[in-house]
Amino acid sequence: MVIGAAAAAGIATVALGLVLTPGPNMLYLVSRSITQGRRAGLVSLLGVAAGFGVYLAAASAGIASVFAAVPAAYLALKIAGAGYLLYLAVRTLRAGGRGVFEARDLPVDPPWRLFTAGLTTNLLNPKIAVLYVALLPQFVDPAGAPVWEQSLALGAVQIVVALTVNALIVCSAATLARVLGRRPSWVRVQRWVMGGVLGALAVRLLAERAPAPAQ
Repeated sequence: MVIGAAAAAGIATVALGLVLTPGPNMLYLVSRSITQGRRAGLVSLLGVAAGFGVYLAAASAGIASVFAAVPAAYLALKIAGAGYLLYLAVRTLRAGGRGVFEARDLPVDPPWRLFTAGLTTNLLNPKIAVLYVALLPQFVDPAGAPVWEQSLALGAVQIVVALTVNALIVCSAATLARVLGRRPSWVRVQRWVMGGVLGALAVRLLAERAPAPAQ
């Protein structure tokens, strides 16, 4: 096997934790599904999937080694990503902030624009960048199959987990929005939980160490 069961389970756990943490992908997919329907949300999800493919190709090409060789580049990525997550947290917690399942006004877009928006949102998502640059390499076994093969296999596991969970979120977004809309207190709690999680993720991101140089 290209990767062991422990590595597959480990990356699947990390992927599940990240996809359940409110962030740019979830915000966009939920908003699009609520305002334009389930089909639009699924088309947007295809764009998100393409973004995962771009990151996976970069990881397989050894982008983590670049950041290991140039720590300043990794530090810049961490600061930019953490700053963006803190911005999302503050915007969520401030007066008038919104939770994940509160509808946002979005224009009705054609499929190609939905796909492009999903792709762009994922490519600019700091959580995904850090996942592929810093976390995924930790599950690579230096004594195992070639690193690029292991990276592809680990990335495939992450993508399956992320797309499955996101598809379930897209399909249930409208129903959850209606339920929460009838319970204002739930909306406030959900907004504060989301803001707190985003803030905690930003702090955790700043505490991450740079990838270790390959031996």
